Amino acid sequence: MTARQARTRGNQITVGVIGGSGLYEMEGLTDLRWVRVKTPFGDPSDAYCVGRLGDREVIFLPRHGRGHRLTPSELNYRANIHGFKQLGARWVISISAVGSMREEIRPLDLVLPDQFYDHTKRRVSTFFGDGIVAHVGMAHPVCSDLADLLEAGGRETGATVHRGGTYICIEGPQFSTKGESEIYRRWGVSVIGMTNMPEVKLAREAELCYATLALATDYDVWHEEHEAVSVEAVVATLLKNVATAKDVLRRVIPRIGKPCGGGCRQALKDAVITNPAAFPPRTRKRLDLLIGHYFQKGNTRG
Repeated sequence: MTARQARTRGNQITVGVIGGSGLYEMEGLTDLRWVRVKTPFGDPSDAYCVGRLGDREVIFLPRHGRGHRLTPSELNYRANIHGFKQLGARWVISISAVGSMREEIRPLDLVLPDQFYDHTKRRVSTFFGDGIVAHVGMAHPVCSDLADLLEAGGRETGATVHRGGTYICIEGPQFSTKGESEIYRRWGVSVIGMTNMPEVKLAREAELCYATLALATDYDVWHEEHEAVSVEAVVATLLKNVATAKDVLRRVIPRIGKPCGGGCRQALKDAVITNPAAFPPRTRKRLDLLIGHYFQKGNTRG
């Protein structure tokens, strides 16, 4: 899909959801179909499951591929986010399993972090480079309007919801050592995960309204009264959490549609500092979906 084609869908309310492969098995979804997308940044994790929930179009992407085939380090984060943009998504909800780094955040609780700490080591974290430079502001990485809706939907389900806090993203795929976990706690983070960076950075560059609904599954390895995190324990708790997440999505998606007031849709407005006359044509073409409306032909600022 070209930038022009995506812009013609501006009136369609399309919501992206990225997370586990079972999220699209949700009551009320209709017209489901799988759509493969090619992006200028390679292949996404899988085909996108496109359907409808009432009068909203919903696009699901299994973050790790169906069957959970990709490690956090193997994910093509740029392709995943670009694919949502190509398909017309304006909002992206990230459903993510996390470990709790605070006593008061218990397994099965929902967390809506508003800050992120990138502790990854080898991931490409920007669409830019190769002749075009942009510096996007990240002081407020989460769309507060979307987070408001998720908070309200979460509380309506009866779940315990924690609003705010910092998500630290580690490289993985191993869980933390006890020493690492204790250090992270001293840093003041709220939850720990492996997938939301650079996802949130790329969503900001793509001018998408992005928010994380984090599902607490364990206490990592720091809590003396709980067993250290294991795949078995995570999966058992996650299955219960996913049912809650689906309930939240059913409540929230029909309410999405009010224009974002937080500046998500203009994140790139003044971020590109390269002189347009110096844009390499190949890079300019690759970035057309992201910057085309700002740098139209004959107009240095669209």
